[in-house]
Amino acid sequence: MTQLRKGTFIKKVKDISMGGALALALLSGTALVSCSSNDDESEYSYEETSYGKGIRSHIKEVSPGEFKIINEENVPADSSLAIVSYLDGHKDTLNPMAAKALIDEEIRANPHMGYHSGLSSMLLYGGMGYLLGRNSSFSYMNNYRNRMDMDRSRSFYANPGAWASSRSAALGVESSRSVRTVTTRPAGGRKGFFGRSSGRSGG
Repeated sequence: MTQLRKGTFIKKVKDISMGGALALALLSGTALVSCSSNDDESEYSYEETSYGKGIRSHIKEVSPGEFKIINEENVPADSSLAIVSYLDGHKDTLNPMAAKALIDEEIRANPHMGYHSGLSSMLLYGGMGYLLGRNSSFSYMNNYRNRMDMDRSRSFYANPGAWASSRSAALGVESSRSVRTVTTRPAGGRKGFFGRSSGRSGG
């Protein structure tokens, strides 16, 4: 298991900051719907998915290097974070991108990342990993999450109440999901998005 608590890496990711607007952008995704063209203009449509709710995850060190998720709750999407309490009494507050950095560091060190009770597992297999996986750019996290059977995933939580709070928070995020179709047309008449005189695009 990669040692994260006392290394310099966690000190770096603690300092990763993210404004509300950026958080919302990172925790939303887009998907191509269609593109069409004629001799006069090109039209590009895509689906934009966003979530009104995020997750606050409370994680506690229960023995040296061993962690448990003690509670998860819904918060506004731009307020998502993980609060980590350590045995020595200090706390770390990790925003989604800081949590992602820790998860990615673990994946790089252990590409076949399996079960362990370190902090990176709590982030990946708990509510923060679920939240990050909603973004299509971070969907690779779901490949790891989907390998974990439900009985084993329960072991990441301190007690049945903590597990129930996680399921409720995940449902809250999903219920806040909204999708809209955005259609963009070039402003330059016959010219395409990149100034091509033909004004045509594939699709």
